[in-house]
Amino acid sequence: MYQVHGDRRSGNCYKVVLMLHLLGVDYRWHDVDILAGETRTAAFLAKNPNGKIPVLELEDGTCLWESNAILNFLAEGSRFLPSEPRLRTQVLQWQFFEQYSHEPYVAVARFIQLYQGLPESRRAEHQACLERGYRALAVMEQQLQRTPFLVGEGYSIADIALYAYTHVADEGGFVLDDFPALRAWLARVAAQPGHVPIG
Repeated sequence: MYQVHGDRRSGNCYKVVLMLHLLGVDYRWHDVDILAGETRTAAFLAKNPNGKIPVLELEDGTCLWESNAILNFLAEGSRFLPSEPRLRTQVLQWQFFEQYSHEPYVAVARFIQLYQGLPESRRAEHQACLERGYRALAVMEQQLQRTPFLVGEGYSIADIALYAYTHVADEGGFVLDDFPALRAWLARVAAQPGHVPIG
């Protein structure tokens, strides 16, 4: 049985949980308190030397980390990862976009507001995250005005990767009123068979 080490409120951990549920795969969950420094313990660093969650531990003890890499591993051979090279590359394109243009702003704004209570010392950083995060959401809106999912007609791990933090963007101070296609996409993702909420 797979074992998942993470924080149930984390969008990156939620990606893995959602994927496992969509696939109908059993797993054992292990809570990791990042604010208490549990990702810096020797035991955790033996699983992921980078000291970050999530970690997917396989039955043979092998540990996989980086949420989007885990998604690719779990989705291999399923309908959630296209085999056609162009579509598969577009999935990767959106996953890279999520990690470099979306998550650093949408997720960080949420961390500052939800986990840290928006301290005065980070308000300027939070505002910068909002501005850059809105730019990323606008890129998604443009695509979703053309296609129901990020890679054409099919729900894929590209959608899972970006749904994770987008659907809780309000917890970071984002307002999605000006993104109708994105909001419709959020509803489509939530309506998928096997979908589970974060937390």
